[in-house]
Amino acid sequence: MKANWSGYGGIFDIDGLAQRVAKLEKQTSADGFWNDPDTARKTLKEIASAKSWVDGFAALEARLSDTTTLCQLANEESDDAAMKEATAEAAKLAQDVDSFEFRSLLSGEDDPNNAILTIHAGAGGTESCDWAEMLLRMYTRWIERHGWTSDTLDYTAGDAAGIKSATLEVKGVYVYGYLKAEQGVHRLVRISPFDANKRRHTSFASVSVLPEVESDVEIDIRDEDLRVDTYRASGAGGQHVNKTSSAVRLTHEPTGIVVQCQTERSQHKNRDSAMKVLRARLYQLKREEEEAKLAEYSKDKKKIEWGSQIRSYVFQPYQMVKDHRTSVETSNVQAVMDGDIDQFIEGYLSHGTADHVVTTKANGSD
Repeated sequence: MKANWSGYGGIFDIDGLAQRVAKLEKQTSADGFWNDPDTARKTLKEIASAKSWVDGFAALEARLSDTTTLCQLANEESDDAAMKEATAEAAKLAQDVDSFEFRSLLSGEDDPNNAILTIHAGAGGTESCDWAEMLLRMYTRWIERHGWTSDTLDYTAGDAAGIKSATLEVKGVYVYGYLKAEQGVHRLVRISPFDANKRRHTSFASVSVLPEVESDVEIDIRDEDLRVDTYRASGAGGQHVNKTSSAVRLTHEPTGIVVQCQTERSQHKNRDSAMKVLRARLYQLKREEEEAKLAEYSKDKKKIEWGSQIRSYVFQPYQMVKDHRTSVETSNVQAVMDGDIDQFIEGYLSHGTADHVVTTKANGSD
């Protein structure tokens, strides 16, 4: 069956994908499948990607059948309550079909990968640290909404409140394809809860998103190019503070890239996590250098300061969240902070805007 949803602008060869899944799953049960671990991992990744389409399509078809049946019964029995329920489900189903079709736009080489999400507070102390923690909560809620998972690779608390930085490994199919839309500077305007005079403040935080790099991707990290420092992990106190020097900081001397991890009690696990982030950053640097040669890479590197934001979140004197790249906006600030950000992500990706590159700086009051 080649499903033709022309009303939604796409054609999905679900049968072809299902046959591909069956063929690959048969390979996984063959003797010697794991003799070549890299090929085996690639095969499992392809199975997961194809099954996400097949299973997603089947779920939508089942919901369509159920909604159609409910609508018919409600009409036959003149049941207004049931008809209202069916109408609401039909509207939700249409949105989910649009989202399903939208995913077909994620055709980048790295789009199906897991992602490494890093949030940095801008300069400005408690205000920006609190804002960075609010963003961390927003993304955690968004990840949960999609049924994905995340592991904290690094977490540095603010001096008084919030966080200075946090790094998450986000796991799921096409996670990077979606999250790459969030890379950039995020601006908050609100009446500060930390200001006794109740003045309006503007805070900034940056979001960096990298694709997780597969182990078979050629990234040359020589031992002699690495400086490894260990230190005692910092934290809020109590059980969060390690009593031994288990935290790890890696410095890649040829590039000057520094990564750290302190969330595990095992120095070995922290080193493994730090290496994962380092590989992703070196891979991204390699991609950027290749694209720069073609003069296609981002031309507007931005600092974490006024005028550089990709999105503004205004809490007072009115409520609005607006993406400055696409003009998508909403007044439902609470929903956005609870993780309802798909409208911004889809709006950005539909426009095909190039990724932004960010560095770090600034916070102020207006």
